Amino acid sequence: MATRYVPLTSFNRMEQLVDGLLGQPSRAVPRGDRQIPVDAFQRDGHLELHFDLPGVPEDGVELSIERRVLTVRAERPYAPADSQTVFFAERPWGRFSRQVVLGDTLDTERVNASFADGVLTVTMPVADAAKSRRIEITHAPLRAESREVTTEAGEPAPVSVN
Repeated sequence: MATRYVPLTSFNRMEQLVDGLLGQPSRAVPRGDRQIPVDAFQRDGHLELHFDLPGVPEDGVELSIERRVLTVRAERPYAPADSQTVFFAERPWGRFSRQVVLGDTLDTERVNASFADGVLTVTMPVADAAKSRRIEITHAPLRAESREVTTEAGEPAPVSVN
């Protein structure tokens, strides 16, 4: 169905570990973990993808498909007022993107998307040619023949069992 694409995020994790080992406090500036969380599952012959985009306005979301790669881009602004002192900011902000490689069993010509309560829902049907179906197996007819073997004199031949 879909293949997970994970950009390199281990550098951010390594930076957090090093900061912790050196006793440096957490940053007051929001981190740039820019990967959009997604759930993917199949239901009723459709692939459903749910992308979490809390705080992103509906007009701040872009969705595209190119060569079986679904791309979601979004932007969540961050602008504290000059009079504010930020002690810590953990919520992600800025530009986000996520790519999901789609299998060739999906009908990418019939994609639907909706956005509600900070969740982008993308659905697409499984192509009819890829749906599981039962295939009947035909059997060759049985041809069991029996013949009586006779001797030259026309008598039944003796049968020996070893």
